[in-house]
Amino acid sequence: MTDTETDFAHALVAPRATPRYPQRMRRFGRLVGTWAVSSRLLDESTGEWRESLLTWRFAFILDGRGVQDVITGPSAADPEVLEAKGTTIRVYDPSLGVWRVNWYGVAGGDYCTLVATGHSTGIRQDGTQTDGRPIRWNFSDITNESFAWDGWVSNDEGGTWWLEQHMDATRVS
Repeated sequence: MTDTETDFAHALVAPRATPRYPQRMRRFGRLVGTWAVSSRLLDESTGEWRESLLTWRFAFILDGRGVQDVITGPSAADPEVLEAKGTTIRVYDPSLGVWRVNWYGVAGGDYCTLVATGHSTGIRQDGTQTDGRPIRWNFSDITNESFAWDGWVSNDEGGTWWLEQHMDATRVS
């Protein structure tokens, strides 16, 4: 890495959460680390589920005031080559008491904006995906060693929901 790349990485990545909002930072902070992921994604055009193995890395960013992740997996062109599939940036908004979430699906040119709050055994994220449809992304059953993630989509403005993706994660580090 060049000095510029090293300086940028040090400015972006933080060693820990800010102490300013300890309970709120824990919401996503407990995911910080590296996770092995088994993913099932529904192909809407065929109705078939595609399975893949991914790696999902989370880190504190911006002096510990946010959490960013990067998902990597096999390239569609060459399964032996790993590529970045997307990244999510989450920043706590103390004025609203929620997390603002932005996901960038670099592999497919997708972009989603969501708002995250606590929900049951995990985290609920509500927003809109690139094509304008409402989405609901839920982290659930979060423990120190595992969690589940479900991506739901609505074709009728939130009247009904259907599962588009399910992921099971196991902590690597």
